[in-house]
Amino acid sequence: MSYTSFKERFHIELNKQQDEAVQAIDGSVLLLAVPGSGKTTVLVNRLGYMIFECGINPKNILTITYTDAATKDMKQRFLTKFGEEYSDQIEFRTINGISQKILMYLGEKIGQKPFEIIDRKVQISLVKNIFNHVTKKFATEADVKNIESGITYVKNMRLSDEEISKLDLDVKKFPEIYKLYQEELRKMKMIDYDDQMVYALMVLQTYPKILNHFRDLYKYICVDEAQDTSKIQHDLIELLAGEDGNLFMVGDEDQSIFGFRAAYPEALVIFEKRRKNAKVLLMESNYRSNEEIVAAANRLIQENTKRHEKKFVATRPSGGVLRQLDVKSRKAQYSYLIKVARHCDRETAILYRNNESALPLIDAFEREEIPYRMKSREMTFFSHPIVTDICDFIRLALDPFDEEAFMNIYYKMGAGISKINATKVVEMNRRKKPLIELLDDLDIPPYTKKQCRTLATHFINLKDESAGKAVYRILNYMGYASYMDEHGLDTGKSEILQLLANQEENVRDFLPHLKALQETIAKGSTGTDSNLVLSTIHSSKGLEYDRVYMMDMLDGVLPSAPKPTGNSSDAEVSLYEEERRLYYVAMTRAKNELYIFTQGKAETSAFSKKVFDGKVQLEQKLKEVESIMGSFKAGAIVNHKKYGRGVIVDRKDNMAEINFDGESVVKKLSLEIAIGKGLLTTV
Repeated sequence: MSYTSFKERFHIELNKQQDEAVQAIDGSVLLLAVPGSGKTTVLVNRLGYMIFECGINPKNILTITYTDAATKDMKQRFLTKFGEEYSDQIEFRTINGISQKILMYLGEKIGQKPFEIIDRKVQISLVKNIFNHVTKKFATEADVKNIESGITYVKNMRLSDEEISKLDLDVKKFPEIYKLYQEELRKMKMIDYDDQMVYALMVLQTYPKILNHFRDLYKYICVDEAQDTSKIQHDLIELLAGEDGNLFMVGDEDQSIFGFRAAYPEALVIFEKRRKNAKVLLMESNYRSNEEIVAAANRLIQENTKRHEKKFVATRPSGGVLRQLDVKSRKAQYSYLIKVARHCDRETAILYRNNESALPLIDAFEREEIPYRMKSREMTFFSHPIVTDICDFIRLALDPFDEEAFMNIYYKMGAGISKINATKVVEMNRRKKPLIELLDDLDIPPYTKKQCRTLATHFINLKDESAGKAVYRILNYMGYASYMDEHGLDTGKSEILQLLANQEENVRDFLPHLKALQETIAKGSTGTDSNLVLSTIHSSKGLEYDRVYMMDMLDGVLPSAPKPTGNSSDAEVSLYEEERRLYYVAMTRAKNELYIFTQGKAETSAFSKKVFDGKVQLEQKLKEVESIMGSFKAGAIVNHKKYGRGVIVDRKDNMAEINFDGESVVKKLSLEIAIGKGLLTTV
């Protein structure tokens, strides 16, 4: 069977670049596939071609995917396309799945059962206990998440003790916590999820016979979403494949957005150096988005330097929407989106950098009973120190004898209250006088005494205010904003909390409402049939929507880091480029309509400025094009750089139908784009 007959038998239609990728079977191949280029279609058809045309035993093919869901999806798509005969013989696994298989194989050979993976609840308890032992504090949900992220990063990047000591994490004494965590795992004779890869790599490096067994078994290895693969995963895959093995990696460094999970896109950039006789193929045609969206996204991503040179070309014509929505504030942004949600008659996604951005929106939807779906329910906002601190201010105002709240915030009020004096008033507490007023009875500096009297008045006034005024008072008059500035804390959390508080008339109802909102998010949205989806950009990767709104596109949010200068480190440049990739991924989720919120010149994201400044320049160029479009009438003879000589057979506004010599079908082209890019001229 030839490749042509293979395509005819299975009714396969692919473009030239896709055809080349399907037929690339031997050696080391990196396929760089831009968003919406039909990556999974190519992967599935390539598997079919290997089996039905090349005669490769399906048991010798290993396909590695990034998630369990992707594994099931690809297997199902292969089954649908090529039937059941071979679908159970090809192995579709995650990298953890193949690591587990390696460890099980070792266990069988030496007659020992591998260490079990620690239960999730036990792991969380272990992390909390170690955190408490090291810091003498109780771990919040945010603390646990940050520690676990750090552990994952260390193992996936294969960091040394010295490198661990230099890590900049939101966890104090992380190296000590990590060391104790690993010691406790060994005592328990258990491993965690990431240890599967650590030990699997160790097994392959230590036992040549086991390595050869798996190399003989998996003669053809295919890796999907290679840009999301970590350093240890790349090392494990390359060891399995061998220097001269058949390794087919599919990905796009422009879509690598999981640096916090130790994604290692650099491996793609240096693929040709890492692999012997490697070649790089491209899939540059986007079948998802309108030309306007593709052109703008391409302008943005070209700013990145750590990437392969590639085009990003739209196959769909112009006619889509790319629009800047300039608002005066975040509140105005939410008001706009609430109106959209009330009359959401088609598939629409609201995308944002962090889950907390959606909180005021979710709050409004719940109050107005507007249905929605939510892609990610992970929310550490409520346990963040800034949020718990402000809530403690409110608790102390409502109960001036609350010793726990007082001890949590006494040193955050800017009054110079010492721990010794704070402890004394707690010991003096007989619920006859508010704790803050008891300080007046001690021998304390005049400044502290004056500030405490002022604070006492603030606490009295606070308890009878609206929640919005109360939070504003805490931030601006009770010292907490100064505390945040002094400690370099993220003011975005307090801004979100302020927006939530503004919707609550009575401060007494605010804390119960926050608790209810937290429970609502934990349970998940109820509008399962709703056209409206709320999602972080990370969770939207791989998906597409008819209409997309990008909210909170602000400097300090996305990008969260300052633009690199000539003095910036390589790490700072890499971080900023990942931020740009995240924005790019958000843009390329949109099929027909893309709306991006901006908020004045100072606060608007630098990436939005690039997108819309470029759009203005393009529109000016198109206006120039319009002045010469009059000569492109029906009957006019034209020349196209790709299609050659032709005649315009019909013209409607910007669109022209052209019959080119040697072409079997009449082509429909956008005159604006074809003329603007210098592709089409009159003869």
